[in-house]
Amino acid sequence: MKVYTSIDMEGITGLVDLTFVHPGERNYYRGQQLMTAEANTVISAAFQSGCKEIIVNDSHSKMTNLLIEELHKEAKLISGDVKPYSMVQGLDHSFDGAMFLGYHARASQKGVMSHTMTSGVKRMFINGKEVGELGLNAYVAGFYSVPVLLVSGDDATASEAEELIPGVTTAVVKEQQSRSAALCFTPAKTAELLTDKTIEAIHNRAKIKPLEPPENPVLTIEFTNYGEAEWANLMPGTTLEEGTTSVSFKAKDILEAYQAMLVMTELAVRTSFS
Repeated sequence: MKVYTSIDMEGITGLVDLTFVHPGERNYYRGQQLMTAEANTVISAAFQSGCKEIIVNDSHSKMTNLLIEELHKEAKLISGDVKPYSMVQGLDHSFDGAMFLGYHARASQKGVMSHTMTSGVKRMFINGKEVGELGLNAYVAGFYSVPVLLVSGDDATASEAEELIPGVTTAVVKEQQSRSAALCFTPAKTAELLTDKTIEAIHNRAKIKPLEPPENPVLTIEFTNYGEAEWANLMPGTTLEEGTTSVSFKAKDILEAYQAMLVMTELAVRTSFS
């Protein structure tokens, strides 16, 4: 059994604001330690449950957050930026399941540090269905017929995952109190929870169906201001809806839609106007 793990940072227990997830901030190293500890807990439980190979993709910001010198010795790490498929780099048909750890709720929703890729995204849609990072990444997994077995994060993230993926196992490591505050489990309690949930997720893997993406999907991103939309619309093939900040792109498949999202959001952050 081969398992793919994408690990973000905002959904790790104890991490409640930007001081934990931005390099150079006073709590960032603590955030790295807590992130690596949660990864190790899940990796250990997965190996104990019969996994033979685990690939871990560091999926936060510049994607060099995990402390490799402290990572489980049998795991393999994808680290660094730029990655052609960002949070799902390295995912393909060879995996039996995927796990999304430390994830957060999508933009414009309740949740600790909720957002979608960048602060410039207000909402994102695939064929009119609103998705965040979790949803878009799950669609890519589904493209490769890989089911998402486990999602960890705050309670808002768990609700989003359960609505999107019937039967998915979720691990709530903190409960949102606001966008920058949470009722958190201690790392020791979180380790117990993640161990149990990982074992449960792997045991139930045959019951989870991959999230099948639509053919020729239409990606639509609603940006927070018009300047961002103008920049995103510079990508060939996009359409800026008149009188809105929404930019659309019709893709040949979800992989192309994913890369279009990366290009559009990277272009959009070039504007400094609010």
